Amino acid sequence: MPLPPLPPVGGETTGPDVIDVIAREHADLLTLAGQAAATAGEKAGAKVAQVVSAELSRHLSAEEQYLYPAVRATVPDGYALVDREIAEDRALLEALRLLEAAADDNRQTRADDVCRRLRRHVDAVAGELLPLLRRMASAEELIRLGNRFGLAEEAAPTRPHPGTPATPPWNKVVDPAVAVVDKVRDIVSGRTTYRRDL
Repeated sequence: MPLPPLPPVGGETTGPDVIDVIAREHADLLTLAGQAAATAGEKAGAKVAQVVSAELSRHLSAEEQYLYPAVRATVPDGYALVDREIAEDRALLEALRLLEAAADDNRQTRADDVCRRLRRHVDAVAGELLPLLRRMASAEELIRLGNRFGLAEEAAPTRPHPGTPATPPWNKVVDPAVAVVDKVRDIVSGRTTYRRDL
């Protein structure tokens, strides 16, 4: 699988900026969560729920490793905004955990809860955090964050872990270690973790 390019050493920094990356992923995640809600009662519903859980777990891990520290460092009152989002992310991870564990007859309720929480997350990040970050950070910083965000996602857990650390430096140590265990479990169980594999 192709990995995003590393930031160059010297010279011009190239690649998509973190705001574009996150906006694109948010749109994809909302579509995928809607698909999970639509198929919750069907046989394929469990597989779609697994992919939603994996994709969203990776996304939240990368946001906690790179987006939130950038907001804390550059945005006035960024600490309060980020602390609120981390608390909401923990609740979303718990909702994902419950979705994956849900029996067929309870999956619809759990999928609807994940959709609701994801929409709130997208509205808060896209409507508040990203515009503030765009105003306060340079274009080069946003591109570097975009490159690091993609790398962090590839090394992130594929299952929800609401109890793991949510702030650096510990999440940058714990998340990749937990991800190794998750990926081994995924291979052994034949679990689908990418949307392209549905």
